[in-house]
Amino acid sequence: MNVTSLPRWSVSKSTLGNELDQVVAKVDGGPVAVLDGWQPVAYMVSPEQWQRLLALEGVAPVPNVTTAEVMARVSLSPYSMAMLAGRLAEQEAARARRGEVSDASIQVLRNRLKAHVLPALGEWDVRKIRPRTLEDFLTRLQTAELSNVTISQYMVIVRKAMKLAVKLGWIDRLPEFPAVKTPAKPRAMIAVGEYRRLVQTAQRLLHSGQEAPCINAEGEAVQARFWVPEADRVLQSDVVAVMRFMVNAFVRPTDVKVLQHKHIEVVRGAKTYLRLNLPETKKHVGAVVTMPAAVRVYEALLRRAKALGVGGPDDHVFLPHHHDRNYALSLLGFWFKWVLREAGVSEVDATGGKRTLYSLRHSAIMYRLMYGQGIDMLTLARNARTSVPMIERHYASALTGEMNIDLLHSRRRR
Repeated sequence: MNVTSLPRWSVSKSTLGNELDQVVAKVDGGPVAVLDGWQPVAYMVSPEQWQRLLALEGVAPVPNVTTAEVMARVSLSPYSMAMLAGRLAEQEAARARRGEVSDASIQVLRNRLKAHVLPALGEWDVRKIRPRTLEDFLTRLQTAELSNVTISQYMVIVRKAMKLAVKLGWIDRLPEFPAVKTPAKPRAMIAVGEYRRLVQTAQRLLHSGQEAPCINAEGEAVQARFWVPEADRVLQSDVVAVMRFMVNAFVRPTDVKVLQHKHIEVVRGAKTYLRLNLPETKKHVGAVVTMPAAVRVYEALLRRAKALGVGGPDDHVFLPHHHDRNYALSLLGFWFKWVLREAGVSEVDATGGKRTLYSLRHSAIMYRLMYGQGIDMLTLARNARTSVPMIERHYASALTGEMNIDLLHSRRRR
């Protein structure tokens, strides 16, 4: 085949990292164009095609070059962090295929490797990384004004890479890592009075047919090419339902995104509630039991869905017509922020935490701690698919004695 022929395949620059294996499999059939938008910015060729190009330029072919020799030619050690990062990405991708981690976490890993790990440590020989090297990397992250939580997550990636280096026999033991303090940051809560205002405001916007303003995350008006299409700028009934559902079901926004009718069972007996058999999230499994109010919310949703022909077991409960579930969740978040502004409820709580859809889950847990009679923390944690330390560190950290004054002043009966 003539190496100068037109490419038969192309790949987007933004997705090249995710599709690299497929591209490598295709290059034998000819060059693959790498596109930025609709413009080619580079071409990928096989080693054989590269040798032909060298021959066209009058350069003698390079026979049987090993990986180590290639890395040496570009001033990289075969034991470099760049090489190790590639092995780490492959390892984590294999875990994703086995269902041990999510695809989203793999993308976060790749993004963080590209953003800071490889620019700072990519050329380093892993065998020569010392505690001072890691201190300098920590300083780089702090200079980038990243939060302590994000910095800690970057250091976890580097530690994971170095553990892989030990497993591969590149190093004998891990170097000492600098400590990163991650203070507990309470989740933003919505008080009961504020929650009622939000529901009332959402109902008003729903019935008025008012269109949401085109405002970005910073609260600035966006004139053109706003990410929410005009058809989705009018509030839908699902946002009222999702607010009521989340404060009565303890679920995360990611649960709302994937929730299907087959995951829900209505239980009627001495107590009436929903049993949610959700897919695994954050390594937590087990059914979630809702408050009684969630039953009324769900049954109204199910009636409306069946009337529209989307109430089957595999149909999604919220915004079922949106098959892009990431967009559906983003849309619910956009509407929720709009309701916050219209209701005059601050977008941050007293602790400075930003209020988002996640705040509804926090509020559900806090309402049980504040108003549940002698609630068992372990039972609450398991039902919310979290842990007691997580509730104490992130959810109940805003709980004060005065909030439960009745329990503090109560007496046991003889």
